[in-house]
Amino acid sequence: MSLDNEVEALKKVPLFRGVDDAKLRLLAFISERVSFRPGETLCEQGERGDVAYIILGGEADIQIGTNGGRETVATVKQNDVVGEIAILIDVPRTASVVATSEVLALAVAKDNFLKLLKNFPDMAIEVMRVLAHRLERTTREVGRLRAGSTGSAE
Repeated sequence: MSLDNEVEALKKVPLFRGVDDAKLRLLAFISERVSFRPGETLCEQGERGDVAYIILGGEADIQIGTNGGRETVATVKQNDVVGEIAILIDVPRTASVVATSEVLALAVAKDNFLKLLKNFPDMAIEVMRVLAHRLERTTREVGRLRAGSTGSAE
């Protein structure tokens, strides 16, 4: 995939909505192109996060470890970003990400990602919006699960 094609792909990522082409070109240039086969792990729950992935093609499951094993809680696909939480707040990965098809992605190193956010506030605002949306969705899902478990116990 050429740099121009990667910039065009990045324009479709909601996280980078409104970010100008020059900044997207820089992001594509400093990122590593990686691919994963079905069943390969992009990141593992509990590990230290030093890279975020921008999915350019394919799909992967977001899985969390439970007492009953791994449970898929979401699926990511083209134009999604995964792994950014661990690099933003220095916590272990909150979930595992496992390819369910051939996945093509841009891997953005922690230092580069943080420099971009510092230098381009419009990108940082979009990151906050995406994370706030995820938090709201997760909070709603936890509430639904708690209501379901409370109701079944009585």
